[in-house]
Amino acid sequence: MGDAVVAVPPLASTLARRVLAAKSKSFALAARLLPPESRDDVAVLYAWCRYADDAIDLTARSARAAALARLRRELDRLCAGELVGEAVIDAFGELARRKAIPRAYPEALLDGFAMDVASTRHETLEELLLYCFRVAGVVGAMMCHVIGLSDASALRPAVHLGVAMQLTNVCRDVAEDAADGRVYLPSTLLRVDPAALIARPADHVEPVASTVALLLSLAELYYRSADRGRRALPLRAAFAVRTARMVYATIGDRLARASFDPLRGRAFVPLLVKLWLVLRALLAPATELPARARRRLSAQPLGLVRYPDDVLR
Repeated sequence: MGDAVVAVPPLASTLARRVLAAKSKSFALAARLLPPESRDDVAVLYAWCRYADDAIDLTARSARAAALARLRRELDRLCAGELVGEAVIDAFGELARRKAIPRAYPEALLDGFAMDVASTRHETLEELLLYCFRVAGVVGAMMCHVIGLSDASALRPAVHLGVAMQLTNVCRDVAEDAADGRVYLPSTLLRVDPAALIARPADHVEPVASTVALLLSLAELYYRSADRGRRALPLRAAFAVRTARMVYATIGDRLARASFDPLRGRAFVPLLVKLWLVLRALLAPATELPARARRRLSAQPLGLVRYPDDVLR
């Protein structure tokens, strides 16, 4: 991403931590479980991703294409080693250079936002999975660089964890998205005109529930794939990742207990349940120790994950 060395504004880490704490309680909880040397870097990564997301979501639809073009120009400048003049953005540029994050990953994230700009609906499951890879799977890949992963075998599972979490988000947020004129449930599975769902969601409980059930079963497969890569992580990072995985999977469990009907209200995980999941995640490494002892670290570099090979196969 260029060899130039630039000065990062001193308040960048503080601002990034504030963004993380304000915007994602679950992610913030997991980040606090990471080793101290990784926490600020993870906060910077999250803050830039949130900044880019908000630049599209919080902009009038007529201005979103221009906002996306601005994000691409900013990324070009960061990759050239330049300062943009915004603390969080410049901190991400420094982080990307220091941790050798491939440019393809933040570009893919912006490509995912471009899908939102072009259309807020997905026709097929494959299209939804491409979207999940771009807006969440590549975040898992970037996390591997940020935490200094040295075992390439955990890279694909990290992407799968991101995909699983995004599928869970899609299922949880059906009502909220419909109110905003968005339908992420694939039309070929839903078999309901997206415009009809947006206009009268309560009339389509059964097709929504059956589609959510299918997507959550697919998310479970991706969660299980992600689990297979956790033993390649350092223990502290594995603890944080397992906590995040359990919290998000619990959202799916709560939807299942509500008959897979996200139109009843937004599923969430109460604080006491999160704390119980933290305890369970803390105890889990004991069961993984034999596998950790047998594992062989990959001598290969992290490489680059791509869609569809690293997502659909």
